[in-house]
Amino acid sequence: MNYRHAYHAGNFADILKHWILLRLLDRLTAKAKPFFVLDSHAGGGFYDLAREATIRTGEAARGIARLLPHAAGAPESLRPYLEVIATLNADEPALRWYPGSPYLTATHLRECDRLIACDLQSGEGAVLRETLKPFPRAKAHMGDGYAAVPSMLPPPERRGLTLIDPPFERRDDYDRMARATKIGVTQFATGLFALWYPIKDRARAVRFLDALPRPAGGLAAIDFAIDHPTAEGGLKACGLALLNPPFGLVDEIAESLPWLVEHLREGEGATAHIDWISRPE
Repeated sequence: MNYRHAYHAGNFADILKHWILLRLLDRLTAKAKPFFVLDSHAGGGFYDLAREATIRTGEAARGIARLLPHAAGAPESLRPYLEVIATLNADEPALRWYPGSPYLTATHLRECDRLIACDLQSGEGAVLRETLKPFPRAKAHMGDGYAAVPSMLPPPERRGLTLIDPPFERRDDYDRMARATKIGVTQFATGLFALWYPIKDRARAVRFLDALPRPAGGLAAIDFAIDHPTAEGGLKACGLALLNPPFGLVDEIAESLPWLVEHLREGEGATAHIDWISRPE
């Protein structure tokens, strides 16, 4: 499959990963010690939902545009994410702007924190540089995000998050992500890792999770579907694996997932849950 960020900005998968990203950043900023974020497949980092390609897919209209009118009744965990989107669009007559993970991370950096956001595509990389230009503690890196994991971990800050969110343009992306994560955990055993993956075939997703390391802080996996996943056609389900998730975060996510399912469902197969693959030691 081909999951280029710009074409799918603001869809159900973005909602899941960006909500969780903000919850992880909130935990990191709760302590005074500096932290480092590595965003391995960052994309352009900021998106105009009025672009023809985005309008044509209709994914933002079925995603974030459906959630915002119900923001007042959202679970507390989801409100900061929805408030960010609403604030960015406060001066627009309709929903237009959507932030990617590099922008969301950069806006949460303190003077002691750092972000390195990677992208291999020159076009996306140029947009990424512009996105991060206002943020002195955030840098764009043009290169293979998988290779960035062993070369940039562990960071000197000794605290941090690695987000791996590839576009799945290659059939071996599951395997490459699992290998990179194994190396990352070996080199940075206490780091947080968040791994996004599409679910077209649940058996393949299970094999991917089985291939991941089991760090001391545990491995939890979110499964989120707006309908039954199918091998062909548009994406209907995705997962997010969390390695070393902060204490209490899994329970917080579990409490909020039913609300997302209720407001984003597209069929009888809509469901969501988070399970411990391996519990913290």
